[in-house]
Amino acid sequence: METILNKLLSSTSGNDAFNQQTLAGAGMDGECRKELEAQWARVCDRLRKEIGDKAFKTWFGEVELGEVKAGKVRLYAPTRFVRDWVSRHYGDRVLAYWQSVNKEVTSVEVNLVPPPAPRRASDVIAMPPVPVPPSFQQPMPRLGPSIGRGSDDAFQGPEARYTFANFVVGKPNEFAYAAARNIAEQDHPLPERNPLYIFGGVGLGKTHLMHAIWHVIRERDPKTRVLYLTAESFVNRFITALRTKNTGQFKELFRNVDVLMVDDVQFICGKEASQDEFFFTFNSLVEQNKQIVLSSEKPPSELQDIEERMRSRLGSGLVADIHSSTYELRLSIIQTKAEHARVPVPMNVLEFLAHKISTNIRELEGALNRVVAHGQLIGREITVEMAQDVLHDLLRQADRKVTVDEIQQRVAAHYNIKLAEMSSPRRARAVARPRQVAMYLAKQLTTLSLPQIGKRFGNRDHTTVMHAVRKIEELKISDLSIAEDVELLKRQLQG
Repeated sequence: METILNKLLSSTSGNDAFNQQTLAGAGMDGECRKELEAQWARVCDRLRKEIGDKAFKTWFGEVELGEVKAGKVRLYAPTRFVRDWVSRHYGDRVLAYWQSVNKEVTSVEVNLVPPPAPRRASDVIAMPPVPVPPSFQQPMPRLGPSIGRGSDDAFQGPEARYTFANFVVGKPNEFAYAAARNIAEQDHPLPERNPLYIFGGVGLGKTHLMHAIWHVIRERDPKTRVLYLTAESFVNRFITALRTKNTGQFKELFRNVDVLMVDDVQFICGKEASQDEFFFTFNSLVEQNKQIVLSSEKPPSELQDIEERMRSRLGSGLVADIHSSTYELRLSIIQTKAEHARVPVPMNVLEFLAHKISTNIRELEGALNRVVAHGQLIGREITVEMAQDVLHDLLRQADRKVTVDEIQQRVAAHYNIKLAEMSSPRRARAVARPRQVAMYLAKQLTTLSLPQIGKRFGNRDHTTVMHAVRKIEELKISDLSIAEDVELLKRQLQG
């Protein structure tokens, strides 16, 4: 009896070139196509259970089922990056799952969906020219046109060194890297990934990824209108536009771009008028199907002094975090930096730096630069002892790591309460206020997340920690004694 696979093979024989009709199912009978789709559905079900809904949606949400030929199943991905990622990370599993439902399948191939064939001139309907805003009539600057006269530091171009090619990928940043590459290579924004919101601590690589996205988009199509700036610049420009009664040109600039990229978006928190304008700009671009890329030190749920509608908008797309770096990632990064600089730095020195400086990558790179510069300018041999001497101030600070236990002990002693009260359910002000101070200091002086801090204070919810941080920040302004207490405790803990 002729097998389903043989029927599929015979129905797809011929030219190997991609055929859009074959992808849609033409060229094979309905029974064969239904069987192939059923097999694909079972494979997807197994994949989803193994890797989770989020990862499955990210990598397979747009992968389309193609055809089968000579035992080879073809799938089609929307971008080169998705194609390569699926092939490299999931190819073996897709094949294994497919062979479990059809033993005659010998391989699974992931191809790139080619662009549609160009239309003939006779098929093209003449369209009136799209009016170009005055701001874009001149050649596009590296980052975008400016408002007003003169130069504008806010729109200086991204740094050439910040590319995907020299971004070192490790476990703490691989999802953010993958998401950034995916966005950069998309021809059109996907609603479920718009905006892309990257968050993480200082110096972990957020700005590097933002600049890398900019470079790829502009390399793919130099005519793409990409506007990159910091949230502080957005706020300053909006204030200037209000003062000069030039809000019309401000809106024209920000709402007529193809891609809007805003760094350090937490800066708009607490600025109501700027928040409103940013919200309306956000909505306008999303409605036009334009891509938005944002970065912040905190996830949307932890931003303070921000309207709920804005918080919801920021978290409505793809949120990707960058964790604190691991030793292996730090070592890999400074190895790469030293290689690119073509400076012979002994491995034991690189290992020493990666082990000792764990706060952020930017500080680690700065330490490497100091050591190298000292060796070149003074002529000293680069050794661990030399690095210790050159970086004595940085290493002393790095060695002094504040823990939540130290914070609780110091605060309890300062306010003359029992250490156990830090984790107790008591809400009396004499206990609650010191506990809030301790939570505030834990957020300021450690790298722990809000849920992790809450767990150290009697398994409290992260919203309790968020409230404590906000309360102490308010009291530091209105209550001089609280401000003095906090600063004194901070100095003692960091001393």
